[in-house]
Amino acid sequence: MLNEEDLFKLRKAGKVAAAARSAGIDMVREGAKLYDVAQEVEGYIRSKGCGIAFPCNISINEVAAHYTPCINDTKVFDRGDVVKVDCGAELDGYVGDTAGTVEVGTRRYKDMIESSKRARDTVAEFIGAGTPIGEIGRAVEMSMHTDGFKPVQNLCGHQIKPYDLHAGLSIPSYDDGNAERLVPGMVVAIEPFATNGKGMVTDGPPGNIVKIIREKKLVDPGAQEFFEYVKGEFKSFPFCARSCDFPNSEKHVKTLLRHGVLLGYTQMVEGAKGIVTQHEHTFYIAGERAEVTTLP
Repeated sequence: MLNEEDLFKLRKAGKVAAAARSAGIDMVREGAKLYDVAQEVEGYIRSKGCGIAFPCNISINEVAAHYTPCINDTKVFDRGDVVKVDCGAELDGYVGDTAGTVEVGTRRYKDMIESSKRARDTVAEFIGAGTPIGEIGRAVEMSMHTDGFKPVQNLCGHQIKPYDLHAGLSIPSYDDGNAERLVPGMVVAIEPFATNGKGMVTDGPPGNIVKIIREKKLVDPGAQEFFEYVKGEFKSFPFCARSCDFPNSEKHVKTLLRHGVLLGYTQMVEGAKGIVTQHEHTFYIAGERAEVTTLP
C-alpha cells in the first residue's frame, strides 16, 4: 500500500492529467493543429508542477495509439475525424494516465465513442482488490459486443509502477482466462479500445515517440549532452523531440536511434482500417473498490 505522501503524488498526477486531457479534447476542432493541442496539453502538465509521463498521443481514425506531432507539424483536424487524446502526468514517478475520444463536427461514430467509455466505466463499478484479470477483460468484451463493436485485443490495460509506465500485469480487453487477481497497493490503467474493424492492431509508420533502452557513450559531444539531458528530464519515460527544450533535438533523436540508444514506437493501426475509439482511467487498488485517480 502507498503511504500518504506517495498517495498524494499519485492523486495529484491523476488530477493534472485529467484536466490536461479535458483541455486537449476541448481544443479539437476542424482546422486546429495537432501540434497546438499537444503543446497545450504538455504545457498544462508542466505548469502544475508535474512531468510528462509520455508525449501527448493524438491518434486519428484507424490509428489507435502512438502518434504525437513532430516539431513544425502542420497536420490539422478534418471534419469527421475520430480523435483519441491520451496523456500522462507524473510526479516523482507516480503517474496519471488517461484518454478520451471526440469526433470532429459530426456524430457518425457517437455510439462507438460511447461504447469504449461505457466499457471503461463498467469496469470502474467493480474493480478492486481480488478482481481477476480475466473478469475485467470479460466485462469489456461483453459490453462492447452488446453495443455492436469489438475490443482491440492486442492493446491492453497495464499495471503502473513508479517510473515504469507498463509494469508487471497486462490487462486485455477480452477474457484471456487469467485468474491472477489485483492486490492492494497496485496502480493500473484500464483503457478499452472499441472498433468496427478487425479487433487487432498492426505496426504502422513511426509515431515520433522514443524511449531510452540502453546506455552508451557517444562520440558526438552534442549527442552525448542531449542524452544526458533526456535522462534527467524524462528518466525512463517515453518522450519525443517536440517535448525537449534542447537545440536540434530532432537531429539528436535520429542520432541516438541510429546508435541503438533509443527505441522508436510505431503507430498502432487497426488491422482492417476500422475506426478506433478509446477511454482510459488510472485506478489505485486500495480495497474492495478501486479509487479512480484521473477524474477532473
